[in-house]
Amino acid sequence: MIRRPPRSTPKPSSAASDVYKRQDLRINDNPSLNFAAENGKVIPIFIHDTVNNTQKEFNIGEASAWWLHYSLEALNKSLDEKVNFFSGDPFKIIKLLIKNYDIESVSWNRCYSPWEIKRDTEIKTYLKENNIKVSTFNSSLLWEPWEVLKDDNSPYRVFSPFYKKGCLKNHPGPRKVVKKIENIVLNDKVVESLDIKSLDLLPNHHWKDKLGQHWNIGEAAAMDKYIKFRDSGLLDYKQGRNFPAKENVSMLSPHIHFGEISPHQIWFDSKVLAPEKDIVHFHSELGWREFSYYLIYHFPHMCSENLNKQFDKFPWQMNAEYLKAWQQGKTGYPIVDAGMRELWETGYMHNRVRMIVASFLVKNLLIDWRVGLEWFNDCLCDSDLANNTASWQWTAGSGADAAPYFRIFNPILQGKKFDPDGSYTKKYVPELKHLPKKYLFEPWEADNTILKESGIDYGVNYPKPIVSITHSRDIALNAFEQIKKITK
Repeated sequence: MIRRPPRSTPKPSSAASDVYKRQDLRINDNPSLNFAAENGKVIPIFIHDTVNNTQKEFNIGEASAWWLHYSLEALNKSLDEKVNFFSGDPFKIIKLLIKNYDIESVSWNRCYSPWEIKRDTEIKTYLKENNIKVSTFNSSLLWEPWEVLKDDNSPYRVFSPFYKKGCLKNHPGPRKVVKKIENIVLNDKVVESLDIKSLDLLPNHHWKDKLGQHWNIGEAAAMDKYIKFRDSGLLDYKQGRNFPAKENVSMLSPHIHFGEISPHQIWFDSKVLAPEKDIVHFHSELGWREFSYYLIYHFPHMCSENLNKQFDKFPWQMNAEYLKAWQQGKTGYPIVDAGMRELWETGYMHNRVRMIVASFLVKNLLIDWRVGLEWFNDCLCDSDLANNTASWQWTAGSGADAAPYFRIFNPILQGKKFDPDGSYTKKYVPELKHLPKKYLFEPWEADNTILKESGIDYGVNYPKPIVSITHSRDIALNAFEQIKKITK
């Protein structure tokens, strides 16, 4: 946000207080916007940074870019069409605005990815050197990463002590929700502003049209979705969240990622609305998001490298046919295929199923976790560098508080346990919808008569397994034993 004081002789193109918006695309509980609005006119600006996020793992994926386009449209509408849009280098753009307009201060809500921290530090230094007031705020995390440390001032690497001791016991707690400024005085748009379409966020193919059938985007939609979850899905959350066909997941992740709703709003609003066990577990899931951001703040190299260096010697294999089958949901394992097709269809995947498909890629196909991360980054509307990185490394066994490498999700057992009536699997793998439940997660066990009666030409309209679960598991475990010997 950019603000200016009253002047007797304003510059020819006078401006106001600059509010630099990134992943805080809302009006409610927005500390930076409130700060600027309390002190005069506001120029809200959004800069699509096309310069500093040069590493492929930092690039915004197509599904996220699609979401961002429509989230910006919603924000612009809520701010009377007065958001200023730019594309390029934020440093140069902010310098240009300061040169051309009478700007007293700049404010923004903090971002926590390593490349964003580096960029914002450089901008902040420049502004201070030029006597421009700079104010930054915590909008998107419940706990600042540098405030939660062990007794010896080192960072945590295990979730439970991080959350239970570092966050809940030793920290005063999340900030309160910031009350919305009712009458925000917005400056007219600056002449340099682009329109949203000029940001070129929308993919050039029709995949985006499919995504649009599944989502409402923007701050109002986020709050509607949260209220629906709070009033119906939060009850029995602790157990129900593991079942992809149940409505016990909030599906708020893309809304939270783009700041259409804040974790603070959710944290305080949900405290007394369900049995304590469900609230505690829901809050711990918010805690896992915090832990992901905490990890990339303290260990920024993990965005592209194994946190556990032992895995640098792991013999990953790159099989293009296996990868394509996984991406397209044609592995021959129904729960895996259902998850990958849900991703392609909706830009989202249930969390339990994310763990199943990730385990299958890295432990049954032996494909590097970074390949899976890249695919998720491109296809997920909620793609988030911190969550995506930490989750893939957790599954691979190479991250902090990682799943033991020998924990390999069996897609047959996972399907039977968490989709017992097959409603989720059959929704996304409709060629199996007439197969008796007994054979749904292992169709190879059905004889030809049953397959024919179920409309399945096995190996033609539904693929046979691309690998053996038991054999591929043995290969993976042997590979892990080998790197343990190498690194001793």
